Amino acid sequence: MNRFTIKDVETITGIKAHTLRIWETRYDFLKPRRTETNIRYYNNEDLKLLLNFSFLNKEGYKISKLQNFSAEEITKLVEEKSKSSNDINYQVHALVGHMINLDKVAFEKIISLSFIDKGVEATMTELIFPFLNHIGVLWQSGTLNPVYEHIITNIIRNKLIIAIDAIGNGRVIENPKKFLLFLPEHEVHEIGLLFAKYIIRSKGHQTLYLGTNTPYQLITPVVEAYEPDFIVTSLTYISNRNYVKQLFDFLFKTFSGTKILVVGKALASFHSINYKNLFKVDSVDELLEHL
Repeated sequence: MNRFTIKDVETITGIKAHTLRIWETRYDFLKPRRTETNIRYYNNEDLKLLLNFSFLNKEGYKISKLQNFSAEEITKLVEEKSKSSNDINYQVHALVGHMINLDKVAFEKIISLSFIDKGVEATMTELIFPFLNHIGVLWQSGTLNPVYEHIITNIIRNKLIIAIDAIGNGRVIENPKKFLLFLPEHEVHEIGLLFAKYIIRSKGHQTLYLGTNTPYQLITPVVEAYEPDFIVTSLTYISNRNYVKQLFDFLFKTFSGTKILVVGKALASFHSINYKNLFKVDSVDELLEHL
């Protein structure tokens, strides 16, 4: 069972800690547990209830009314309201709730329906990445068991792979560009790179995907044989500045005639690194500019 601090709950649900304390005092619907040192914490069921309360409160329901409902009635009301709601915040909260409950079927259903309704690109940019950013702090702090991260990211990864396979050869364009994509050693987050592959393939360009944990020193013969127009890599997790500089130095010196595209939020902390053939890509629009 996970333990969530009041700060964790504030981050996940959007309910301010001050507001939550008022609710607990004024409405006797939730009693947080206490550690041996008297620090309050919340468990999975508490968090699920608060996610539902947050959604319904934004839908216009007053807490004074909701406190009289049973947990089953709250869940049913959320289900009814969610059918007519296109609110992204609700969908993000729903993904969090299903993740906490390890409800793989419900989690996949939200993504699948969004893929059908909005398309892969909009789902990733408007739902999946906000969700991952929303809960990223919990994984980094160790609040959530790392196994939860593996389960959820594998679900998203598999959805992206299916979407990429569904493209097939994609549309035929004149003079398609060639992209070589790889994830360097020590980088464990593959979703951003897979999404880049999806975007590139969907626009009719060619990709060669080397996958995860690829020692950058070993890609030279592949580059020489494939002759890509672009090399694409991703930095989401890596924070070792020396390793990143070694990676960029190698790519710059070895493939000076090839454009290097770097996706992933970790690059934001490396402002001082500047190479004329290396381009930071922060959005789909920026990637499309290179295409």
